[in-house]
Amino acid sequence: MSEVYKTFTSESVTQGHPDKVADIISDAILDAYMEQDPHAHVACETCVTTDFCMVFGEVTSTANITRADIERIVRDTIIEIGYDNPELKFDGHNCEVVSLLHAQSPDIKQGVDREGEESGAGDQGMMFGFATNETDSLMPFPIDLARKLTNKLTQLRESGEIPYLRPDGKSQVSVNYDKDGNVLSLDAIVLSTQHDETMSHNQEQLKADIREKLFKAVIPQELMTENTKEHINPTGVFEIGGPHGDAGLTGRKIIVDTYGGYARHGGGAFSGKDCTKVDRSACYMARYIAKNIVASGLAEKCEIQLSYAIGVAEPTSVMVDTFGTGAKTSKSFDEIVRENFKLTPDGIIETLNLRSTQYKQTAKYGHFGIEGLPWEKTDKVEALRKYIVE
Repeated sequence: MSEVYKTFTSESVTQGHPDKVADIISDAILDAYMEQDPHAHVACETCVTTDFCMVFGEVTSTANITRADIERIVRDTIIEIGYDNPELKFDGHNCEVVSLLHAQSPDIKQGVDREGEESGAGDQGMMFGFATNETDSLMPFPIDLARKLTNKLTQLRESGEIPYLRPDGKSQVSVNYDKDGNVLSLDAIVLSTQHDETMSHNQEQLKADIREKLFKAVIPQELMTENTKEHINPTGVFEIGGPHGDAGLTGRKIIVDTYGGYARHGGGAFSGKDCTKVDRSACYMARYIAKNIVASGLAEKCEIQLSYAIGVAEPTSVMVDTFGTGAKTSKSFDEIVRENFKLTPDGIIETLNLRSTQYKQTAKYGHFGIEGLPWEKTDKVEALRKYIVE
């Protein structure tokens, strides 16, 4: 076996993690507005704690959604996630729900909506997208595996296959790489899962169930070695969790939502924001570009940076970094990107059909590497291959 050159770690969280609860509620409210009004402007934040949920932010829309509708959406979403039992000290039937949504600032709106003109960006900032050929999804292996673990953990809970599980949980994966960037083995696997009171004195059974029904089902066994460390509920009992155990807030899992720290991040969060906000839409476009570049063979690894000024349609900069893995091409990568991808907010929305996307699913299962999401398509591959110089 090759010598270990570096070890890289990524984490993921389940839908029942308090910050993810907040993300999912924010996106559920966004979906409700966009279903009635695809041109709605929504910036919805959520905070949750013991028996309490508050949604707040700005909305400008023709949708007929009342305060009672907002409360219903919040409660239904909390129950759908799995918080439906008063014993959890946070459940959709009984928690207090407060809505403080109000109209968007006209100062922002004037730079975005321009009748007869290209829409401007809803804010300034820089956004990153990334792809690598180390997995079939063209995602970095550590975050890909960490997310598969949390999604499977949720599935085991929802199906009742492991009946004592509760919604909150986390995974963490440490991956060994050789000097050429190839995955060698797994250095460590960490899995923490909330459980009911029946398992508080039976942690060994819980660990056995997780190894058999989760690890064996998800982890490539050829990457497990005698030196791979496993930590399952390493603190012991994890009965108190979710918003009762730790307050949650929209936008605090931005690394989980993207590439697990493997690629750079511009700092903007996604959930609760409509598609005119480049914090969200331009990150989706950057992933779309990077994925098509890697899928086409132009590079083995690719990072895209886009930047915008508020009220301005065209990006202020476009950067392509292939980390020395780029093929020889007839034009520069910057030129290739600008020729083949529409980078204005309107162009991004049109290309990726963002006014018809259901966003709650992205907050639940992951924004990138999930088949069926419009920015995961690789329909530009043939057009990009024409730039390769043999």
